Amino acid sequence: MLYWAILFFIVAIVAAVFGFGGIASASAGIAQVLFFIFLVLFVVTLVMKFVRKA
Repeated sequence: MLYWAILFFIVAIVAAVFGFGGIASASAGIAQVLFFIFLVLFVVTLVMKFVRKA
């Protein structure tokens, strides 16, 4: 999932450089959502790992 977030971020940067503001904005928004989903899943995984050890 982090791969997809980085990919959409790169697409947003390239689109912004070429002047496609709408595409850049949409890609950046998608990248942001995917990154936050990744963070939530990462934290949940860490918590579950520590709960199982205890």
